[in-house]
Amino acid sequence: MAYEIGTKDKPMVLKTPPMTSEYTMHVDQKDGKDVLVCTVGKTVLHYDMRCLDDLHAMLKKHGDWMELGSADEQKSAKEGTVEAWGRSENNLIRGWYGLKKGLRGRFAMYIPPLMEALGLAEVTHDAGETR
Repeated sequence: MAYEIGTKDKPMVLKTPPMTSEYTMHVDQKDGKDVLVCTVGKTVLHYDMRCLDDLHAMLKKHGDWMELGSADEQKSAKEGTVEAWGRSENNLIRGWYGLKKGLRGRFAMYIPPLMEALGLAEVTHDAGETR
């Protein structure tokens, strides 16, 4: 599906689920594929564009609230969370949606707010547990 996410010159501005930090997201090409480019301060993360449709389908099938459970790549993701799904051998791409080695985590921090902005998901914005 095509989404209006922004360009490098005019990216979409978003906030993390607890509404504490701002970041930008836009679509670009890498190796002939559309990728999501997430910029947090000076850090640039890349996510496989397929994650939007795949996560949306998984959440619809799941049917109830799901904890986000954001974690860096080097840390284990809590089972049953969006973060765990975003790096699981059981998701539709059989592994990480994050594309930059060493920075593949934090999927559940940056993708769900984008999905909320696109009308694909609902995200809680509590300071503690987000889902």
